[in-house]
Amino acid sequence: MAKVSDLTAELAGPIAAENGCTLWDVEYVKEAGDWYLRVYIDKEGGVSINDCEAVSRPLSDVLDERDPIEGSYILEVSSAGADRALKKPEHFARFLGSQVDVKLYRAREGRKELTGTLLGYENGDVTLELPGGPAVLEKKDVAQVRLHVSF
Repeated sequence: MAKVSDLTAELAGPIAAENGCTLWDVEYVKEAGDWYLRVYIDKEGGVSINDCEAVSRPLSDVLDERDPIEGSYILEVSSAGADRALKKPEHFARFLGSQVDVKLYRAREGRKELTGTLLGYENGDVTLELPGGPAVLEKKDVAQVRLHVSF
């Protein structure tokens, strides 16, 4: 059986597109005893609350009709955010040359968090430009990659 997130992505992608958005990611997670189905959308120029509502209402109706998820859950549709997580190869390709924050499972030179310019992504390995020069971070060592936001 397909994962809930994959099934939801199949349903949400066309709905997002009909509303001028793209589907960024889908998460199905349990937090504090409740299941959350989170759908992240993106749009050139930014996502508004109206965009979230325009995707949420028809998606909720389709999920109710198809009923692919056992049990109750809370549906949330939101922007991928300025500090969005990069998970898929197309995410990394889109943001090559951008500043990213990387969290590591194990410390590297005494640090578990690094900020650098994204130079490459291949088979899960992330290449960053760091102050000491380029560094390749292996997939097994990378816990999370997010766009860096500076104020």
